[in-house]
Amino acid sequence: MAVFTPLTDSQVEAFLSRFDAGSLVACEGVPAGTENSTFFVTTDRRSLVLTLFEQGEHEELPFFVDLLDYLDEHRLPVPGPLHDRDGIALHSLAGKPALLFPRLPGKHPKAPNLAQCRALGDALGRMHKVSRRFPGHRPNPRDLHWLLPMHHKVLVYLSPEDQALMKDEVEIYQGFFAGGPELPQGAIHGDLFRDNTLFEGDELGGIIDFYNGCTGDLLFDLAIVINDWATGPDGRLAPDRYEALLAAYQARRPLEPAEREAWPMMLRMTALRYWLSRLLVVYVDPPAHDLTPHDPEAFRTVLKRRIEEGALPLPEARP
Repeated sequence: MAVFTPLTDSQVEAFLSRFDAGSLVACEGVPAGTENSTFFVTTDRRSLVLTLFEQGEHEELPFFVDLLDYLDEHRLPVPGPLHDRDGIALHSLAGKPALLFPRLPGKHPKAPNLAQCRALGDALGRMHKVSRRFPGHRPNPRDLHWLLPMHHKVLVYLSPEDQALMKDEVEIYQGFFAGGPELPQGAIHGDLFRDNTLFEGDELGGIIDFYNGCTGDLLFDLAIVINDWATGPDGRLAPDRYEALLAAYQARRPLEPAEREAWPMMLRMTALRYWLSRLLVVYVDPPAHDLTPHDPEAFRTVLKRRIEEGALPLPEARP
């Protein structure tokens, strides 16, 4: 059960009283997630999600509030946080920072179809188009600047072959990105796996869990998506899902020449980013709670495929 701080009904009732959201009918802990405590809250007027932040840098939470407010104002399918009667969204509950969100419709797609890939590509293209003007700033915590020092922490746990693979890749990325062309920047989700989306059939109900959100290369965000949404269990790219997602994305935000050039390398770097982060959780910094870590091997497999097979051709942008 991923509720690390239980709440009583009276605590939730007192919290809700600050908002114009109705009276408590029910509060249910959500058995999902790895870092925060989440509750489904039902009032006599609406369905809500209450999140208590258990880990992370709490001083960064205003960035996430501002980003979600901004995207919500631009009619993106995100859960814009509720603000209380004084216009404040971020509060404290049970000694933890807390936010209240509308509950968006749908469920996570386990095996996304082509229509779902198009819907996600369209929404991400729209998001990246408007996020370039977002005034907030939070450096990408998992980019090349993170890879350089952090990969040394896991080398001792790897086979000689994997040590060489990781060290060689980081050196290649450093040579490519450090002196390469500047890529378009903006606010990004930073972790847009399929379990951070909600679908009702083929319709995208929402993009959720922006707590890896930051500002950085838009292409970084897109590569994370492709390495999850358009990749099979063997690590190979699935041409139909790849084409559907990227064509829909580019109908909203065509990739620039520098991005098209960097695309195969960005797919490799984001695959290594998740291989490394999962290795760190297994060997170096296990979760504070009794949760099963994700298998690092899945992204080692993706990385090997990207090195051996490269990227599929990018579809051309269509007006």
